[in-house]
Amino acid sequence: MDEIDALRGMRTALTREEAPDRLAQRIDWRSARPAAEAPRRRGRLKMPLVSLATAAAVSAAAVAVVSLASDERPPGGPSSPTVLTGNALLVAATNAEKAPTGRYWHTKRVAGKVYAVGKTAADHYKVDTSREYETWVDRDGKSHSFMTDRPARPVTAEDRRRWQAAGSPDEILAPDPDGVMVSLFVKSLGPRSPMPSPPDAYSFHGLTVRQLAELPTDAKALEKTLLGLKGNWHAYSKDFSQRPVREPIRSLRGAERVRALSDVAGDLLANQPVPPGVRAAAFKMLAGLPGVTVKGQGTDPLGRTGTVVSLPLETTTPLGIYSAPKQLGTYRRQWIINPANGTLLAVQDLVATPPKGSRRLPPGDDGKPRRLTVDYQPDRFHRPGEVSSYEVYTVTEWTDTQPR
Repeated sequence: MDEIDALRGMRTALTREEAPDRLAQRIDWRSARPAAEAPRRRGRLKMPLVSLATAAAVSAAAVAVVSLASDERPPGGPSSPTVLTGNALLVAATNAEKAPTGRYWHTKRVAGKVYAVGKTAADHYKVDTSREYETWVDRDGKSHSFMTDRPARPVTAEDRRRWQAAGSPDEILAPDPDGVMVSLFVKSLGPRSPMPSPPDAYSFHGLTVRQLAELPTDAKALEKTLLGLKGNWHAYSKDFSQRPVREPIRSLRGAERVRALSDVAGDLLANQPVPPGVRAAAFKMLAGLPGVTVKGQGTDPLGRTGTVVSLPLETTTPLGIYSAPKQLGTYRRQWIINPANGTLLAVQDLVATPPKGSRRLPPGDDGKPRRLTVDYQPDRFHRPGEVSSYEVYTVTEWTDTQPR
């Protein structure tokens, strides 16, 4: 039995005490507020993720809440009701199960990244650039997708003032981790355009649409199935010459397993054509993962209010994309959920420690050694707590309306 199984046992014992509906009535999750932050030790978030599950085990032994950080406690004094970590996720699960079904799974999401433009922290301004994606998937796996490039925009009023002071350029050059400058366009690049359908049948980590529809609606059974999904789940490779190895999630341990499971669960909630019962099971599974912590109320990049669910990350780069992530900071991933209707509103990555230093990268096509440096980090001037990248989900529904 590893540390995750031990923590899950404690979580299960807690959640068996009462049903989610009764828990929602007893505990007013809407009134939850972020806990006051205790003083942080220097370098606390530099801890490698692989050690976080062990930290969670120590914390769980001290309090009956699954949490990685000792300063993430329920708000209020002795007279305040105890808000158990995960209860908002259980409320979301109860309401997700009530959602209707239909002929098509319809999603609309906006994926964005915030770039710092300028030479120094004193004179830079931040620009938000994003794309909107809309997709319909029918019960046979046939999909129709569209993409819209959204105009880049300064993030704050001060960013807009600095952009205007720079001459209000329509094309903005910003550094990219690949060591090049990329163009960000302030004006719209055109109307919505269709995206080519995949040549193969619809697949999610090897699961067909029919298999997605038949995923378990029990949280433990769903987790067992997801642990068998194969992929290149590691964020890092110790040997740059080593080819990616596809392996099941269950081969991971500690925080790496939590990271992979939470990524897959978030994708099920936001993008995949699964029944309402599977979404409910995904919320319940998230509530039982060590390190997944309910933080109170927050807003997504569109200004919508929801409940924040947080997880520490060493890199926001999707697992398996690079042998070494092209980032030099650390991050905190936030889900913004709406427990009232059981939906995932957004996933946003906030800077925890700003980029610094450098990292060796695999040799380029020319065989020469390469290094990742701060100069080409889009978030090199971000302060802790500022958004580095995000996805917001404006439509996640089953519908009988045909693609249009």
